[in-house]
Amino acid sequence: MKIAQICPRYAPEIGGVETHVKEISEKLVQRGHAVDVITTDPTGKLSKNEIINGVNVIRFKAFAPGNAYFFAPQIYSYLKNQDYDIVHAHSYHALPAFFAALARPGKKFVFTPHYHRSGHTFFRNLLHKPYRLLGRMIFSRAYTIICVSEFEKGLVNEDFNVSGKIEKIPNGINLAEFEKLRPQKDESGKKTLLYVGRLEEYKGVQYIIQALPELPDFKLKIVGKGPYEDELHKLADQIGVFDRIEWLKGISRDELLNCYASADIFLMLSKHEAYGITVAEALAAGTPCVVARGSALDEFVDGIMCIGIEVSDIADKLIESICTLKNNKIETLKNQNKLMDWESVTDKIITLYEK
Repeated sequence: MKIAQICPRYAPEIGGVETHVKEISEKLVQRGHAVDVITTDPTGKLSKNEIINGVNVIRFKAFAPGNAYFFAPQIYSYLKNQDYDIVHAHSYHALPAFFAALARPGKKFVFTPHYHRSGHTFFRNLLHKPYRLLGRMIFSRAYTIICVSEFEKGLVNEDFNVSGKIEKIPNGINLAEFEKLRPQKDESGKKTLLYVGRLEEYKGVQYIIQALPELPDFKLKIVGKGPYEDELHKLADQIGVFDRIEWLKGISRDELLNCYASADIFLMLSKHEAYGITVAEALAAGTPCVVARGSALDEFVDGIMCIGIEVSDIADKLIESICTLKNNKIETLKNQNKLMDWESVTDKIITLYEK
């Protein structure tokens, strides 16, 4: 099959949608399919067309105020003049999926919304209600809608009444990557807290930094970049913990895996998640997690390896949860059967495409 994957950002950018599209695209190529990833580059600094691990990546210049929406109507023009067997758009929360829906309605069009319901900033939330008119059109034109969790499936059906179109296919991880991981001891003797993901206010990294003065036995590793980075730096400096934080970005996959394996506790205090790939990866590395409740992250909470905190109680309960989990590090995840490998995810997606 000749397949187009449409997404607002792609590697080397990082994030949940970026990881999802990269993994399935590369697996599809390995199965003999031709895959074009059609995406945007608001910076204009990345290559307009390159091959990454067999995937043909095509980037269009986009207008992205506040790092949102990714307005790139060239995607519509491009798709209108191409002949793909499948056009698979990703992310309700950005306009590339809308342009794909305009160009390719019907049986060739598949949509994975990664839906959170609300916007992630005041500006985005303000535009979210009028934007829903466009969003409704994307859902109506999609032949099949893939949701990555029961939580997302419930939100999508409640807001758009499309239950007959929805297929649940969760995100995956590369389980083989985690089989031989071995933690490295920290020479300082301190335990390590870890966050991996984009640096946005809604992700809740500020709560982790604010807790550090009450956690003298811990240091913090933050892996990622994003628009909230400068604010987090200022906060860390103001409360005197900047030197206890290691800020990492642009690291290799092997370095990231080592971060997961060597951390004592992984934290994801995001208010909006359709799945939570980084939580799944931390658990696969045997690292206990603390997550914010109220999104798809709830599905990882078991009270043993993953503790959930209500968003309204994060400031009060975070330190307590960290202290509860600090001795729970294990070498392998006992409930790994709850996590799906990207190979299995790709199998399910191919079956859906073939329908």
